[in-house]
Amino acid sequence: MMRRIAKTWLIGMAVLAMGAAPAPTRTILLRPAAVFDGVDPVVHTGWQVLVTGERIVAVGPALAVPAGAETIDLPGETLMPGMIEGHGHLFLHPYNETSWDEQVLHEPLALRTARATVSARATLLAGFTTERDLGTEGAGYADVGLKQAIAQGIVPGPRMLVATRAIVAKGAYGPKGYEPGVDVPQGAEEASGVDDVVRVVRSQIAAGADVVKLYGDYRWGPGEPSRATFSQAEMTAAVAAAHDAGRTVAVHTSTPEGMRRAIAAGADTIEHGYGGTAEIFRAMAVRKIALCPTLAASDAVSRYRGWTGADPVPQAVAENRTALALARSVGVPICMGGDVGVFAHGENAREMVLLAEAGMPIADVLIAATSGNARAFHLTDRGSIKPGLLADLIAVRGDPLHALDAVRRVDWVMKGGVVVPR
Repeated sequence: MMRRIAKTWLIGMAVLAMGAAPAPTRTILLRPAAVFDGVDPVVHTGWQVLVTGERIVAVGPALAVPAGAETIDLPGETLMPGMIEGHGHLFLHPYNETSWDEQVLHEPLALRTARATVSARATLLAGFTTERDLGTEGAGYADVGLKQAIAQGIVPGPRMLVATRAIVAKGAYGPKGYEPGVDVPQGAEEASGVDDVVRVVRSQIAAGADVVKLYGDYRWGPGEPSRATFSQAEMTAAVAAAHDAGRTVAVHTSTPEGMRRAIAAGADTIEHGYGGTAEIFRAMAVRKIALCPTLAASDAVSRYRGWTGADPVPQAVAENRTALALARSVGVPICMGGDVGVFAHGENAREMVLLAEAGMPIADVLIAATSGNARAFHLTDRGSIKPGLLADLIAVRGDPLHALDAVRRVDWVMKGGVVVPR
């Protein structure tokens, strides 16, 4: 008996040494009613998509199918690229449930992380297979761990681009209003001066940041209007340090001066931009800096304050719509991102519907949420349906180019060639 056990153990160790036999690579033929490829502003009826492993290998009508391939029929469905959330905060939940200050100051990190895992799953099932998460808002580097847990298959969720703590000028963020001698936890990491800003950029990158998030303006005191925070020298140094490390830069800014400094520094995207002028937006267009208008954030906050959606619209909503129209009129690329977390995760498509209601053509909205965001975030392996790209795919009932509301009802999700269980 002992000899048999020893022999079995030796065989097992030999197998481990050689490496376990890899699972056979699956090939799957997807047969929807139509395909929206994320690039062409039309749907292609009768197209099919062939997936091998985690990649798309062929797209078009009447594909040649290898022997042994599986087939998944999606009748009545339009197949699309998995959508990309451009501005989210998985470690926040709706402000009408718990205020931002309360979340930052009173919710334990373990609670926030547990809730974020649920929010990540809701995001994925809503058809968003990638999320650019722009700051944990007081939850430290927990987004790095969540990203790893998703990548390792421990919890379901989108592919994540994380900004970790985000960066604010000393004294320019919150929570505020406490005894000056008390060190109150902040919703982002403070920095002051060129050297310190560069140090913080690099420390966040070292901790796992994929994107550097800067607050280019904010309220210095309670009840004050937003004003530019980082000097031009600080902003330029921060962007240069991030770009040297191969990271993109997102700048929260809604004042003309804050936007001007971000543009001059070479930021990749500007978040919100409510106060942008024609001159500011023309400068963004020339440099191909994308605007993430976050219409859903101003809409949600206004509704929490009692707005029903009827006229007259609140000032914040009107300014947001006006800025979007002005930016589009001069050719600014539009990033699709709603600041989700202010409102519920899984309702990410709310931003898309609001963009269309504000006058953006449906095809442009769909492109912004797929190949447009991929381009803005320098993601060359996703965002459209073509051979060689990741098989991050979703199916919606009907034709989303005819009725955009279809993207709110995602029936089927594939991430990396694997169908996501509902």
